[in-house]
Amino acid sequence: MQRFALRIEYHGGPFAGWQRQRDQPSVQGAIEAALAKLEPGPHTIAAAGRTDAGVHALGQVAHCDLEKEWEPFRLMEALNYHLKPAPVAITACARVESDWHARFSAVERRYLFRLVMRRAPVTHDKGLVWQVPHDLDVEAMRAGAAHLIGLHDFTTFRSAMCQSASPVKTLDAVEITRQDGPGGAELRFRLRARSFLHNQVRSIVGTLERVGRGAWTPEDVRRALVAADRAACGPVCPPEGLYLDAVGYPADPFGAD
Repeated sequence: MQRFALRIEYHGGPFAGWQRQRDQPSVQGAIEAALAKLEPGPHTIAAAGRTDAGVHALGQVAHCDLEKEWEPFRLMEALNYHLKPAPVAITACARVESDWHARFSAVERRYLFRLVMRRAPVTHDKGLVWQVPHDLDVEAMRAGAAHLIGLHDFTTFRSAMCQSASPVKTLDAVEITRQDGPGGAELRFRLRARSFLHNQVRSIVGTLERVGRGAWTPEDVRRALVAADRAACGPVCPPEGLYLDAVGYPADPFGAD
């Protein structure tokens, strides 16, 4: 049996999330079905993170076990052929040791959230960004985000359905940048941590949007955090602007590419 690491890109719109569903399409189900075209199944793959319905990925990582001695490039090509027409692509593939695990070997997750500020409906980025019709104060949002950096009890920013054993996490970075273009001004939030709670990123971005439009002060973010109460959280933003951007490991299984 040979273990392979897969780096995966997908558009989350058509899926009920990453995790296999009995009666709904999922990213995991699409990839496992493609694997079954290459070797008799059943196949069960494990991922670095379980993204929710509508959430996208630029650098999700999963692993699979196969009997055949596949050359990684050929396996990537074969999977991409059988994944058509689903909006899922294997962008890298590598052999890994039998004890390597996409989830448990990971030491960092990076998320990207895209927010577009314009009144006209988005066309090219429909389903790929969160659109708000007003301008936001980036400096105020950065000041609010600064209260969240470090080791904290993130109960306020945790879904009631979160299954994590503890709400205590270390948030390593929240970077907010603005890009102006013909399609409108876009804010990009980049969050980095070893692991995240369920809905943590969307809860944080939704809360910071409230700061950006002046409904909250940056200090209100600190008060919400120390309350350790889900009711103190700002609105949870929609999933379509969220991307699992990258997953970090002690040694990159895909090498420098």
